[in-house]
Amino acid sequence: MIVVSWAMLLVPYAVFGLMAALLSRIGLDIFIGLGYYMLVILLGLFILLIFYMVLLLVIGKNPLTFLKAIREPQLLAFSTSSSAAVMPISMKTADEKLGVSSNISDFVIPIGATINMDGTAMSQCATTLFMAQAYGMELSIVNLLLLTLTVVGASIGTPAIPGGGIIILASVLQSVGIPVGGIIVIVGLDRILGMFKTAVNVTGDLTACVIFDKFFGTGLKKKAVE
Repeated sequence: MIVVSWAMLLVPYAVFGLMAALLSRIGLDIFIGLGYYMLVILLGLFILLIFYMVLLLVIGKNPLTFLKAIREPQLLAFSTSSSAAVMPISMKTADEKLGVSSNISDFVIPIGATINMDGTAMSQCATTLFMAQAYGMELSIVNLLLLTLTVVGASIGTPAIPGGGIIILASVLQSVGIPVGGIIVIVGLDRILGMFKTAVNVTGDLTACVIFDKFFGTGLKKKAVE
């Protein structure tokens, strides 16, 4: 613990030095790019949320009623940035407010908290492209396809904790030859964006619960009664 405390004392100076070195190579334009980067991530998350609502409409569910019912787990996900911390509330909401069979919610939500990182996967793709442009690198179509496959696979193993995506992002950047030191630029923004990403991930988990319950919930409920 003493060694860790020493390291934490050095972190602010180390981050300052890394950012100063990066700014000396790239210039102040990086801050304008960060603004566009945040807008792109938020826009992508909004489109993903709309996609979930369209899926609910397809199966005959009212998206507004759904969003009203899941308000509590969404707010908790937004404040904690951890899908794992929201699991108990998500399962309770699915059972009591969405009318989902407990057999489905108890299975789908824990798995979703582990592997359903749609918002994280989308943001990591955008982050990798942003870092490539910041370093003046051009990615070919093959590299873009490799990047997409790597991010989707890596997002499955992303820890359901605040900042867990940064750990996976380092390996993604290395896979396409982008310097890992560039992560320092977006570390400060990742905590803010992580709040939105986690809220979208939890929304996806609950959407999956409703869809599974639509097709398989009736049979499970009949078996439970029998």
